[in-house]
Amino acid sequence: MKIVEVSDRRSRKQFLDVVEAIYHDDPAYVRPLDAMIEEVFDPNQNAYFNHGTATRFILLDSDEVIGRVAAFVNYKKANGFEQPTGGLGFFECVNNQKAAFLLFDAAQKWLKEQEMEAMDGPINFGENDNFWGCLVEGFTQPGFGMQYNPPYYKDFFQAYGFVTYFEQITNHLDLTVPFPERFWKIAGWVVKKEGFSFKHFKIKEADRFIDDFETVYNDAWRFHENFTPIDKKVLKATMMKAKAFMMEDLIWYAYHDNKPIGFLVLFPDVNQILKHFNGKLTLWNKLRFLWMKRKKVMTRARVVILGVVPKFQRSGIESGLFWHLKGVVDKNPHLKELELSWVGDFNPKMRVLQESMGAAFGKKHITFRYVFNHKNNQEVRAASIPVDTKYNAKTEKEL
Repeated sequence: MKIVEVSDRRSRKQFLDVVEAIYHDDPAYVRPLDAMIEEVFDPNQNAYFNHGTATRFILLDSDEVIGRVAAFVNYKKANGFEQPTGGLGFFECVNNQKAAFLLFDAAQKWLKEQEMEAMDGPINFGENDNFWGCLVEGFTQPGFGMQYNPPYYKDFFQAYGFVTYFEQITNHLDLTVPFPERFWKIAGWVVKKEGFSFKHFKIKEADRFIDDFETVYNDAWRFHENFTPIDKKVLKATMMKAKAFMMEDLIWYAYHDNKPIGFLVLFPDVNQILKHFNGKLTLWNKLRFLWMKRKKVMTRARVVILGVVPKFQRSGIESGLFWHLKGVVDKNPHLKELELSWVGDFNPKMRVLQESMGAAFGKKHITFRYVFNHKNNQEVRAASIPVDTKYNAKTEKEL
């Protein structure tokens, strides 16, 4: 077996097409668009190259491609950990542990050359709403952007020496079943309270809403471990790419005295269409996409992100956002399910919120960490977000 770094058109195609050998008889698998993956490794399209670097490898057995992996460093994040930490992602491999270890070794060797001392995986060279974590429970059709893999990948990571850095839970919400009455009582109170207002996203006012998103995100996420402010260019690019399938009124913002304090972002699950395209967005598939969209093939939506600034947490704002979403769902009866993905075990407040909505378990992913000094591996775990960030923010302001 031989490791080859991806460097030309042929090896890029091999990197993409290896999934055919791995998932050819898996009905749940949805091949991501080739163009979407290629964008991750294109410095002209991925803003993370402004503060990072990446490479990728394929594994050959004779002339047959049997695996792939990518390695990358986001310098804004890497040096914020106890040990400089890079990333490993886009891992795919036939059911052969020796092959998997060769791919892990290639990523580790390259990351050491970048002066890293650990690697997280499988993760993305971008935001964590796409291609993040190893699926270990719930091997059903993935929502758009959600990681899917065979069950044996978990064994490969653990046998190599990776340990759990954090667990990610995805819950599902049946929209044909009413929310608990208590949830709506809180929501009804919030939406009528003086000073509060709610607006849905409008593409023609995208710049204003993106500014509001940045304001909320950078306040609400600052208590996360190794927090870095969101890159507005990345956010805008994401919104523009989603323009073809987004529903404006599935994205809601909350305001207090006209200042942004929260948001809820949902996208229709375009994987329900893309599963028919085998990763190719040809002209014919573009026409098929428009036809299936009109036929309302997308019957579920994914909650990509939900956030409220610390000052207004525990004030029912989340309920108010879902209150407005309910009206949209009522007008679109073809929407039957919400995928709430994903919530890390470091975020207990969000897990409690999903339980209060009556959400049911759907999937579990694990983001692993491998410290190159094996002795420290068992001590690695992501820090939990403080339960009372509202109090922490108040104390921080007073200091």
